[in-house]
Amino acid sequence: MFTEELIAVSQQPCVELFVAQTTGPSHRTVLVIHGGPDWDHTYLREPLSKLARTHRLVMPDLRGCGRSTRGLPDDQYTPDTAVNDLILLMDNIGVDQADILGFSYGGLLAQRLALAAPHRVRRLILASTTVKAVPADAFDDWPDAVERRTVQAGVWSNPHLTGPELTRAAAVAAAPANLWRHEILPAYLRRLESVRFSAEWLRPLRAGILPQAVLEDAVPRLTALAIPTLFLHGRYDMTFPALFVQQAADAIPSASAKILETAGHMAHIDQPDTWLAAVSEFLD
Repeated sequence: MFTEELIAVSQQPCVELFVAQTTGPSHRTVLVIHGGPDWDHTYLREPLSKLARTHRLVMPDLRGCGRSTRGLPDDQYTPDTAVNDLILLMDNIGVDQADILGFSYGGLLAQRLALAAPHRVRRLILASTTVKAVPADAFDDWPDAVERRTVQAGVWSNPHLTGPELTRAAAVAAAPANLWRHEILPAYLRRLESVRFSAEWLRPLRAGILPQAVLEDAVPRLTALAIPTLFLHGRYDMTFPALFVQQAADAIPSASAKILETAGHMAHIDQPDTWLAAVSEFLD
């Protein structure tokens, strides 16, 4: 179903993005931006692959991620360089305008892409993401979230783990917080086994030189674009509170929110059919 290739998006420095695509009409292209960012796109292939019946799916790995170019200087990993890669990718594959689906950190990049090149975005889906920074005490009144998030925090502070091994261990430790339906945890962990984790973005983050991805004044700036926008979120997201999403959707006239019950941060895995139905309905 997917064809896979490396596509050059920059010469200075040399950057190639690994891109998985499906065939389909160019005017119904969906560009999918994964999160992490030190993950790859593969954890999003399902249930999105079902859209291939009616849409052209374009699913790249960001620079430094998956099978895309790694080993760049730390200052080359920024939200703006990643967004520029994606715009050039659209140029290189002949897509003038696309529907953009950004997941988690990818949702922050999707917002930036829409602001940088609004004429390239037909519709915008912001899945399991936010439009404002999450305060440190956001989950203090939710004991279950505090407990589950503490496990992941312990992995990040483990001095014996480094590089992709650390990123993978953190993703595994975060699994109980990222899923709401614990009966599907084994299947989710199997999905994580095939993700090609990196730690390229972790280096500038820990060095304190990774720019903030959350936009200043995101709500008024997105309002001014008037791009149809769907916030797609799990009610029990322990990364970005669902309350923030509903508030943003209420404040942006061109936006709506679909909050999925019995779903966490990985809402597309907790409720795949309902999640995909919301995507399909919005795109049509």
